[in-house]
This record gives sequence, C-alpha cells and structure tokens, in this order.
Amino acid sequence: MRIAVAQSSSIRGNVSLNMENHLRFIRQASRLDVDYLVFPELSLSGYEPDLAKELAFIDNDPRLEPLVEAAIKYQISVGVGAPLQSEGLPKIGLILVHHTGAVDRYEKIHLHEGEEVFFGSGDKHHMFSLGQDTVANAICADTINPEHAEFCHKAGATIYIAGVLITPEGYGKDSKKWATYASEYGMVVAIANYSQPSGGLASSGKSAIWYKDNLLAQAGESGDALVLVDNRSGVWLGEVHEI
Repeated sequence: MRIAVAQSSSIRGNVSLNMENHLRFIRQASRLDVDYLVFPELSLSGYEPDLAKELAFIDNDPRLEPLVEAAIKYQISVGVGAPLQSEGLPKIGLILVHHTGAVDRYEKIHLHEGEEVFFGSGDKHHMFSLGQDTVANAICADTINPEHAEFCHKAGATIYIAGVLITPEGYGKDSKKWATYASEYGMVVAIANYSQPSGGLASSGKSAIWYKDNLLAQAGESGDALVLVDNRSGVWLGEVHEI
C-alpha cells in the first residue's frame, strides 16, 4: 500500500492548465506505484473563493474526463480539490476519482472564518477502503477541529488524509494537532499543502505524513514534490520526491 500527497501550485481560475499540472503529478506518482494521491484544497481552481460559484463542478462534469482517463490508465485513485455546485452556495470539495473510473465526492464540513460568505458546509464524513486500510478524507479546517479526526478514528479509519492551504503563521499550531492525531489514534496522517501562494495567501509548504509518534516525511517550504509512504510488511516508511 502506497499513498502520497502532492505539494503543488495552481493558477488562479485556470482549470485547464491546473488539470495539466495534476496530470503531470499523476504520471510521476504512477511511476512510484502510488495507490492514492491527494492534492491541496481547491487545487483545480486555486484557493479563489470569489471564483467558486462560477467554476463550481457538477456531477459528471466533462472537465473531469482527463482525470478519469488517467486514473484508469495508470490504475491510481486520485483526490483533487474543487468547488462543487450545490443548492445555495457551492461547497469546498474533494473529488475522488477511483482507479476504476468511478467518481465520488466529499464536501468540507468545517469552514474557516470568512469562508461562509462564499461556501456552504457539508454534513457527511467520507471514508473508503483501500487494500487492507480504511481512508478518511478531510479538507483543511476539518483537520483543526479535533472532533473530525476523532469521528473518523472511531469509524475505523487507519489513514487520515487532507488537502489544505496552510500559511507559515498557522503551520506550527496546526501541525501539532496532526501529529497528535497520528500519535493518539495510531492513524497515518497525511497533509497536502500548496507549494506557492494561492488566493493572496502565502503557503508554508511542508506537506507531510505522520504515523504514531513519527514524522515520516516532509517536503520543503516551497517547490513541487510528492510526499509518500508505503507499508512494507506492516511498517510505514516515508519518502519525498521533488517534481
């Protein structure tokens, strides 16, 4: 079992070019035999709340076809960030494209202060089976609300993975919570952060993966990278690959 987070950047509102960048990461992840790859929050659009309504994805959105084709071709499951069309305000979403081509979605439950102006909140957690593991998906502020991780742990999650946009000012405090979840719950905790600013916000980078009391792998403060872990005979080992 091998999972990875993409430390990547996005161009404001340019879904087409952002898709090409996602495909670049997917190709590299496939060479590394990754089973599940997750991108930062709102990665297909960039973290651009003012554009969310205009760019929101519908079910079976034709813009997802390249991702579906790549997931099937490379036999990899991929979680990408995107605004999702919904009744009322759009949702901050994770679109999960399984290696079979099936498409699923998770809507962010916990919003940062100010996001409620542009987005509604979801109300359902999302988990799925991957080999012998159960993966729980999360998005940014979900991960700093301890009840989210606790719920996923109690529901049987062994991997807790999230796309985020975390600033340098927030990383220290937030990363302590992520490390605590890994230690207290015995889950693999993986965070995909931006490699460059988005939506006028600086990014700390440092996409990382923890397990139990250990930081297994962490990218630098900037620059594109794949941060991955794999389970070798019951032992989780981490690696960082610059892209």
